Amino acid sequence: MKSIAALQAVVTAAPFDGEPSDAELDAIEREMPLILADVVLLDAQIMTIDRTPTELDERRIRRARRRVLAARRELANRSAVVSLSGGAA
Repeated sequence: MKSIAALQAVVTAAPFDGEPSDAELDAIEREMPLILADVVLLDAQIMTIDRTPTELDERRIRRARRRVLAARRELANRSAVVSLSGGAA
């Protein structure tokens, strides 16, 4: 049985400075349209939690869902193009 001290070097081999790496920031930037579309959809859904949705609410939610799907499609297509071209966009 190994002690925790023996495994500490494995766990703490790469010190975490609390900041995202450049690659992580780039990934967030690529996904930002999808993130914002999800936020709009959640806002539309939250507004109708405690009441019956009106026709306007239903249209707002439907439009927000379409934006999320469009953002997902765009992100998937962009990822497919990058992977097919060998990483060069």
